[in-house]
Amino acid sequence: MSPTTINNSILLLNLPPKALAGIDLLSFTTSPRFHGIKNVPPGLHFVFAASDTTLSVRHGAWLYVTPGQGSPQVFVKRWDQSTEDLVAETSPTEVLRWKANLGSIWKDGLTPYRQTVQEGDSGAEEGWSEESEDWNNLTSRINPTLLSRICGLNPDHWSLTSASSATQDLESIPGLEMSNSMIHPEKELRFLPIDLKKTWRDGATGRERTDAAQDRSWFLGDLVDHHCQASDKRGREFEILGELQFTFLMVLTLNNNSCLEQWKRILQLLFTCRQAVQERSSFFLELLKVLRVQLAHCADTDAGLFDLNEVGGGFLKPLFIRFRKSLDEFDGKWKSDLVDELEDLQDYLQKAFGWELDGSYLKRGLLELEDGERVEMDVNGADEDDELGDYAPTVVELTPEQLKLMGGSDIGHANELIGGAEESEEEADLDDMDTRY
Repeated sequence: MSPTTINNSILLLNLPPKALAGIDLLSFTTSPRFHGIKNVPPGLHFVFAASDTTLSVRHGAWLYVTPGQGSPQVFVKRWDQSTEDLVAETSPTEVLRWKANLGSIWKDGLTPYRQTVQEGDSGAEEGWSEESEDWNNLTSRINPTLLSRICGLNPDHWSLTSASSATQDLESIPGLEMSNSMIHPEKELRFLPIDLKKTWRDGATGRERTDAAQDRSWFLGDLVDHHCQASDKRGREFEILGELQFTFLMVLTLNNNSCLEQWKRILQLLFTCRQAVQERSSFFLELLKVLRVQLAHCADTDAGLFDLNEVGGGFLKPLFIRFRKSLDEFDGKWKSDLVDELEDLQDYLQKAFGWELDGSYLKRGLLELEDGERVEMDVNGADEDDELGDYAPTVVELTPEQLKLMGGSDIGHANELIGGAEESEEEADLDDMDTRY
C-alpha cells in the first residue's frame, strides 16, 4: 500500500483472543487478527484492555496525538501476559520494526477509529457509522498538565488501572491496601485534596467555621489558588472541571472506585458553594453543561456504579435541589443564564430518570394535637434548613474521653453532671435491692 495512506495509529499487541479492548467510549472483544486502531484523529485518547470481558482488572493509557505532524504518529503498546498489564514497547528496534511493517497489517489487522457502529455491523471498515462528538465534550477540560499531575508521564503515555487509587481512598475501598502488589508507586492517583470535613481556613473559629461548612466557597478558592497547576486563574478554575471529567471517564471505562469517590467529592463541593456561584458564574455554567453530558452516559458502566434511578436519585438529587434553591439569594444577568441551563438539565433528569425537582422536602415528625395526643406525620414543602422531625438536633451523652477530645470549657462541670448521674443510678440500684430483699 502507499505510505501516504497510513495515518496516526495505536498498536495493541499480544492481546489474547476474546480479550476486552477499547478506545475512548467504544469497547469491543478482540479477534486473533486484531493489532490496534488506525486513523486516530489528533487530540487526547484513552485506550484500555483486559484479559477478558468480565469485571477483571482493566489497564489503560492516555495518549496525545499531536495535530499538524508531518509524519503519522504510531504508538506501540504491548500486553504483558506474565503481569496482565498494558505496557509501552520500550525496545527501539521493535518499535521501528512495527512502524516499517505497518502496511502489512493496515487492512485486516487494524480497526478504523470510530465511536459508534451501525446495528448488526460485522466489523468491516465500510460498516462503521459517523463518530459521536461526545468524546470531545467529555474531555474538553482535560489536558496533558492535568494528566501528568494525576498519573505521571511514563514515557509517552499516562497510565492507570481499575485498582489505581488515591491515598485517601485506600482505607475506605475494600481490597485496596498500600501493600497490594497491583498498586505500583507510579499508579497512585494524585487528586486534588478535597476533605469535606474541613472546609475552613486554619485558625478559623466560631461563626466563621460554621459559615464555611455551610457555604464551601472559601475552600473552592483555596483549591484554585494553591493546588491547581495551570498558569492563569481561569485555567486553574477549569482544572477542577478537568478532574471531574477525568474521574468520570475512568469510572466509565475502568470501573475505578477511587475515581468514583473523587467524582462525588468534587460535585459535593461545587454544589454546596453559594457566594462562589456569583463570583465564578461562567465556571458554574460550564459545570452544568459538563454534568449534562456525563449524566447521558451514566448507564454505560458495566458495573452499574452510576445508579441515578435509585430512590431519591442517590447523593446527587439533594445536592442539585439545594444548589437550585441557593440561587434565590441572587439577581443579575449571570443568574438568568444559570437558570436557563438548570431548567434544561431539570427537563433531562425528569425524562431520563423520573426525578421530580420541585424543591420540596419530605420530613417526618411528631405533631401534638389540642387534646394532647401526639401523632407522627410527614411534612411536605419544608425547608432543608428547618430543624424539624428527622432534621432536629439530637442530644447525645458524651463520655469523659469524648469531652476531653472536644476541648470544651465546661468539661469539669459536665464531668460533675456525669458523675452525679452515675451516683444517682447507683443509689437507684441500691434502693431496688432493698425493695427486693
